[in-house]
Amino acid sequence: MLRGITLLVGSAALLVLIHLPYVRLPFHWDEMGQFVPAALDIYREGWWVPQSTLPNVHPPGLMAVVALVWRVFGYSILSSRLTMLAIAALGVALSFRLTWRLTGRKFLAPAVMSSLFLIAAPIFYTQSMMVLLDMPAMTLTVAALLLFLNRRYVLCAMACVALVLIKETAITAPVVFGSWLLFKERRRMEALYFAAPALALGIWLIILHRATGHWLGNEEFTQYNVGSALEPFHIFFATLSRAWFLFVADGHFIGTVALILGWRVLRGSDWTISFLVAGAQLLVVTVFGGAELERYVVPVLPILYAAMAAAALVLTTRWRWASQGVMLALLVAGWFWTSPFPLPYEDNLAMVDFVRVQEDAAHYLEEHYPSARIASAWPFTDAIMHPEFGYVRQPMHALKASELHIANITALGRDNFDLQVVFPNKKPVKGSVLDIAPLRNFLHHYYDYEPQASAEEIRQSIGFSPIQRWQRGSQWVEIYAPSQR
Repeated sequence: MLRGITLLVGSAALLVLIHLPYVRLPFHWDEMGQFVPAALDIYREGWWVPQSTLPNVHPPGLMAVVALVWRVFGYSILSSRLTMLAIAALGVALSFRLTWRLTGRKFLAPAVMSSLFLIAAPIFYTQSMMVLLDMPAMTLTVAALLLFLNRRYVLCAMACVALVLIKETAITAPVVFGSWLLFKERRRMEALYFAAPALALGIWLIILHRATGHWLGNEEFTQYNVGSALEPFHIFFATLSRAWFLFVADGHFIGTVALILGWRVLRGSDWTISFLVAGAQLLVVTVFGGAELERYVVPVLPILYAAMAAAALVLTTRWRWASQGVMLALLVAGWFWTSPFPLPYEDNLAMVDFVRVQEDAAHYLEEHYPSARIASAWPFTDAIMHPEFGYVRQPMHALKASELHIANITALGRDNFDLQVVFPNKKPVKGSVLDIAPLRNFLHHYYDYEPQASAEEIRQSIGFSPIQRWQRGSQWVEIYAPSQR
């Protein structure tokens, strides 16, 4: 018990230390588009189905936890980020224990290395402080897996109930557990325990359907994440993307070499169950989900890193430490290095640059144009309309365009706004390694990748010219005002 507490406190201290510059960072993208507003609805009004943002299938578990923290400590960005870091610290500590268990409690080095890989992974580094679902789902997945391997089936089923009320796609974990007990071990009574998570998720879906008329919350969400996602080319592209992210990107290719060389180490029922949990989760988030966000595979990372660290035991001590040291260095480099692929900003510290330049622009507008009608696109419009997101002190008037293409801007009507704010809400494809004919139509169809309005197009179409610009790394924001005649 004392060692477990020490491990948890140490993990928390390390995570807080390396995130200190960002514990008051204003909310980013889906945080303020979905999860923070949903948590505020619970905190302020007791609405379990959100009304201040578009409801969807995501259960209210995490939002309820965050709302409870706000109820105790008061609403703040700081309390939100520290809550997420605490959940992440628990996930790191549990991942250490999982690797130690999978290696037969004989080798401490793989447990240490797998935990360090997780902490250093760029996607975990950013997700561990953000009010999003996938890192908490990771923590509960590892907790449930450990309980199952220790044959504590009732507690495991309870952990799975909490898990599916955090992230609906995590229903795969109790399905694996129940199926293993039923078909492999012939333990029908214990297998029935794992019907409880499905029942809990079903109750949530009924509540959601009664409130919205849709089983997944809204028609647009259903079409994007189920309908269009099931198209064959989309699944093929998603599979390639997942394979690249898990086995090549950010130094993972070094761990993949270790897996190839040391796969014989990864034997036994414990490894099999772990791989089934990871594989089932990976399958669901690859087939479903229009956005194919890398954060969806965060629950798989502890098992992947445990396997990479354990497989490396077949190497000599010198080669093991050298290769794993290089992998750690590449993972940390991934915090700052921007991939040529159009990955989401939240995958590394590009999200901080994105938030900071938007914050700079919001402060400037609040100081110099507090009463102006400002045309832009989400998320900047929400950032300046809602002070609780951390960008402004008082709400400002915003006019929201669906995108920042010139057609979207002109459709707002020139006389309806005083200033225009432009920023790259998607990483440009033009000029990148993906700017090739076979992919252009695909990216346009699935991801709406089109060139944003240029300064010349804005000048010619609505008569606005740039007056201010901020840039951090590859992220920038420009403010346009009527051109001087």
